[in-house]
Amino acid sequence: MKPPFRNLARPKPAANSAASAAVQAKFNEALALHQKHQLAQAQALYQQVLKLQPRHFDALHLMGVIAIQTNNPLRAIELIGRAIELNPDNAAFYIDRGNALKALKRPDEALESYERALAIRPDYAGALYNRGNVLQDLGRLAEALESYDRALAIKPDFAEALSNRGNALKDLKRLDDALESYERALAIKPDYAEALSNRGVALRDLKRFDEALESYGRALTIRPDYAEALSNRGVALQDLNRLDEALASYDRALAIEPGDAEVLSNRGVALQDLKRLDEALESYERALAIKPDYAEALYNRGNALKDLKRLDEALASYERALKIRPDDADALYNRGVTLTELKRLDEALASYARALQIKPDYGFLYGTRLYTKLKIGDWSDAENQFAHLAEKIERNEKAAPPFAVMAMTDSLPLQKKAAEIWVRENYPGSPALPAIPKRARHPRIRIGYFSADFRDHPVAILTAGLFESHDRTKFEVTAFSFGPDSNDEMRKRLIPAFDRFIDVRNQSDKEVAQLARNLGIDVAIDMGGLTQDCRTGIFAMRAAPVQINFLGYPGTMGAEFMDYLIADTTIVPKAYQCGYSEKLAYLPSYQPNDATRLISEKRFARAELGLPDRGFVFCCFNNNCKITPATFDGWMRILRQAEGSVLWLREDNPTAARNLRKEAEARGVNAARLIFAKRMPLLAEHLARHRAADLFIDTLPYNAHTTASDALWAGLPVLTCMGEAFASRVAASLLNAIDLPELITTTQAEYEALAVEFAANPQRLRQIRQKLEGNRLTTPLFDTRLFTRHLEDAYAQMYERYQADLPPEHIYVALPPTPGM
Repeated sequence: MKPPFRNLARPKPAANSAASAAVQAKFNEALALHQKHQLAQAQALYQQVLKLQPRHFDALHLMGVIAIQTNNPLRAIELIGRAIELNPDNAAFYIDRGNALKALKRPDEALESYERALAIRPDYAGALYNRGNVLQDLGRLAEALESYDRALAIKPDFAEALSNRGNALKDLKRLDDALESYERALAIKPDYAEALSNRGVALRDLKRFDEALESYGRALTIRPDYAEALSNRGVALQDLNRLDEALASYDRALAIEPGDAEVLSNRGVALQDLKRLDEALESYERALAIKPDYAEALYNRGNALKDLKRLDEALASYERALKIRPDDADALYNRGVTLTELKRLDEALASYARALQIKPDYGFLYGTRLYTKLKIGDWSDAENQFAHLAEKIERNEKAAPPFAVMAMTDSLPLQKKAAEIWVRENYPGSPALPAIPKRARHPRIRIGYFSADFRDHPVAILTAGLFESHDRTKFEVTAFSFGPDSNDEMRKRLIPAFDRFIDVRNQSDKEVAQLARNLGIDVAIDMGGLTQDCRTGIFAMRAAPVQINFLGYPGTMGAEFMDYLIADTTIVPKAYQCGYSEKLAYLPSYQPNDATRLISEKRFARAELGLPDRGFVFCCFNNNCKITPATFDGWMRILRQAEGSVLWLREDNPTAARNLRKEAEARGVNAARLIFAKRMPLLAEHLARHRAADLFIDTLPYNAHTTASDALWAGLPVLTCMGEAFASRVAASLLNAIDLPELITTTQAEYEALAVEFAANPQRLRQIRQKLEGNRLTTPLFDTRLFTRHLEDAYAQMYERYQADLPPEHIYVALPPTPGM
């Protein structure tokens, strides 16, 4: 904002006498020096004037003005106060007294001083301008606007008032009006750097980033040392994902004003986006050393610590920010995210609820909170909230992360729309890198797998054998790892499974995409999709000519930069293709598996697992967030009909176990019939304990995926109900791949009836178990090499289309589509 208006006009001369003439001459000399900004010399002459004439109120006033200009507002108030005592009817004195009070962060007193000036001179444009400034500082924007308009009615060419009027309009979200006000200021004063910088801020708020950059550039041409314009330019460059340029702009600003905490905080954000997290943290610490109560820097520091997985420290940083700004919805949201990662879900919910209370339309938080409630089995008003969520998505609102939506609805169009909204907001196609030029054919197709999960993780468990089985005579395979370097056994196994294993954690999305291009990757496979810790921004910039959504995210990404989605005809029948933005690459079976996984020889006694010695054991080791009220209703009906049976569930958290037991009692089922399995540290023993169960009963709308493969590999039959969307058809795909279609149902009634029949008919279940045992190693589901050949066939077809300059199209591998497809 422009500095306050001050009046350095020549005062009227004192009464005529030789002495008075000498004083006036000295005063005029001082004023001339003051107007040339030679403050020390002017101050010395004002002091001489006051020695000769101690009641010279103009000298006292202008000494006060120099005190303001040299950052000594307390001294200014004293001097100007003495001038006012001598001449209480001078409006200019009150203006500058107000300016000193404003500098001392005493805005209410400053406002009162400006009002005193206007009581003396109602048509004083400078007083109205300064009054507008302080009203703007107080957040009284409509009154500030009115004050600027009154100033402009008196002085239409008052460029400073027009510029600050633009600021008030901008803060009122009247961005087009703000731009018009800045343009008027610039028509009067074309070299007005402050107006150009403020114009840039309004253009940025309008998402007109290139025009904003041009406006900042013009301001910097006029004033190359304009730190605020350099800082604002850095923000616009960040918006355009030109992060290195943004960082350079912040560094230039800091070379001019090294103590600017706001620039240091913004610099930290740029470093964080560049994945230079330790440097970002250091930048936030520098900002906080200058301004310990800077809530924004504390919040940003929390984000960096969260990304570094230093969760307790992140939480402490958010708490400090919230003590300063209790109504900061962003801090409350990210505090909730951190508490979720710390498994403190009840506290996370409270933090989310508070953020929504402050900002009911907070982006994607409605669904995040609802998903967190599912994690703890809190179904209060769940069905109504699911319906409300669907309505929000239909209205194109930013209602929920798409991964959360999969657990709440089976609607394929709704899931697609949620993904499109998310990608549009978070990963718009980026112009940061140019289009990839057409490449000549490589002797081996260059495949790149991108994941945060090259470690002990379900995705790695499923794909380790796939990576090891690739035909290296036809494919060159590179891993781009942006997850933690866990150094666990799975990580050690995976590294030699690739021709090249690259840790890109500390590289920005742009750097990773550029690296993939430099390595000539032909086919880039996103194994994270829109899940936690994904790096979708890499694909938004195009890491390779062909880009694939595979395995980690069971649904469409809704992104035009993703070309293919790996599926099979069970998961995506032809009639459902319209629910996917990608073209489908149909394999004979969808999910890879590792047939070398060990199952412990240990035989668990039921009592050892907390199970009854007798009675039928239904089992579901899916995450608790997949258990909806409708699924649970069905389970309780099954238990009521299957006398003596129990339901064995995974214990995600104690709150969920407590709530699920309560929900069982509410449905007329003894809570003791729900038994919760603790996490086992050894996967081989977890697989072995499946033998203690009789039947795995699946969830809808989000099926068992890896957990279904676990059960089938361990010899435990899986009963599923198939829905419409991808996530609700995966278990059916696995059962078809192991030739057990008799365990696939399509209605809730059929699902429940079959579960009850298995519990009542041990002979039929025994036959299913025998068939499963015979099929484990003879059908496609656990044939890793066969799956790899099919996937390679799909990659080759995609590559051939690219080489032939053909756009992506649905691909069928090995088997023709079934009738009706």
